Amino acid sequence: MKKLLLSLLFLAGTLAVFAQVEPYEFKEYKRNKTTAVKSQDQTGTCWAFSTASFLESEALRLGKKDVDLSEMYIVRHIYRQKCENYVRRQGNAQFSEGGLAHDAINAVAQFGIMPESEYPGRKDPKAPFNHSKLVKNLKSICDESVKLGKDGKLPTDWLTRVDQVLDEEFGKVPTKFTFNNVVFTPTSYRDYLNFKTEDYVTVTSFTHHPFWGKFILEVPDNWANGEMYNLPIGDLMRCAKNSIELGYTVEWDADVSNEGFSAQNGLAIVPSTPWKDKDGIAQTNTFKMWEPETKITQELRQQLFDRQVTTDDHLMHIVGLLDEKHSGMYYVVKNSWGEVSDNKGYVYCSEAYMRQNTISFTVHKEAIPEDIKRRLGMIPGEVTIEKPTSSGKNGRSPEMDIKPSPNLRRPSKLTPVEKSTTPTQKAPSKKTSDN
Repeated sequence: MKKLLLSLLFLAGTLAVFAQVEPYEFKEYKRNKTTAVKSQDQTGTCWAFSTASFLESEALRLGKKDVDLSEMYIVRHIYRQKCENYVRRQGNAQFSEGGLAHDAINAVAQFGIMPESEYPGRKDPKAPFNHSKLVKNLKSICDESVKLGKDGKLPTDWLTRVDQVLDEEFGKVPTKFTFNNVVFTPTSYRDYLNFKTEDYVTVTSFTHHPFWGKFILEVPDNWANGEMYNLPIGDLMRCAKNSIELGYTVEWDADVSNEGFSAQNGLAIVPSTPWKDKDGIAQTNTFKMWEPETKITQELRQQLFDRQVTTDDHLMHIVGLLDEKHSGMYYVVKNSWGEVSDNKGYVYCSEAYMRQNTISFTVHKEAIPEDIKRRLGMIPGEVTIEKPTSSGKNGRSPEMDIKPSPNLRRPSKLTPVEKSTTPTQKAPSKKTSDN
């Protein structure tokens, strides 16, 4: 009996070793409509690229065709607002290329939107984006304006100088344009696309503010003091999954400056074994061979945020769901660094990675599960709260062990579907910068 027990233990250990050196194996469950992968090049404007991509998918969902929005139209308006905010706050405000999804949504609400073809936002449409000199110049103008303001000498038309610099970089914004033989203004084009900006909300999950209310997240790029709904992490993840199930996509703000994110390999994971503790073979196999992931709890997530391990790095666009043979659900994420990796610019992100590294999601409010909308006060009705009855697995906490919706079975039983075809473009010669 003892020999049999030892043999079984040896066999179990052997199987565990072999399981860890099997390659990742993905089957596509669902991918919603989206547009071509672009590159933000040498700029920190991922917030504009990801949100424009998100809105393009919204337009496709609403039945529009040939949608390619101008990111630089959004960026130009936000740079101007940043200048005014910085000067009015007497220089005590964030001033950089970075931003969040609500900046782009707010710009579309105030100023409308334009097609890329009508406002490329650069003198040479084929040249890569690079805003380093532009932002340095704008910052200099703003600092000078702050000093003039403190001395009581700021001219009333000081923003004219800002507009001149922006026009030189991006081109003047037309009051109207012709697209597909129709004359539009930026606001009428927004209305033609049927964008109702009030329908988009941002959700997050942090314990330093109460759940089930709104708060202003304390990250540097939240210069506009945008509010977010605060949910437990399990409910936050339900918002993302439910959105994809229902045919919506998700704008994602996340940390990518960690060893688990690899755009070159098209994969984002939270390995349970840190890079420094791996031998040479294990390091070589990372992102190629499957390995167990860390279980991400609400408490661990908060600790990493408080210690600035998880930071507001980069915004991307979630467009689909995958079933990975060993660990279940993965998310299909459209990046804005060009068509890098075999995934052509997409990154497959594990649920554990999402739970640990998500700063926020921006979603259509109709894609939020009904019980969450009730508890947030978005719709009337009684709230039923179910407590988890079992422990989670594969890096998932108990609050993720919820009843699957009729449209999506558990990840281990997902059924593959035919991969949809999306337009593509050539990758840039240089790796792009993050937000």
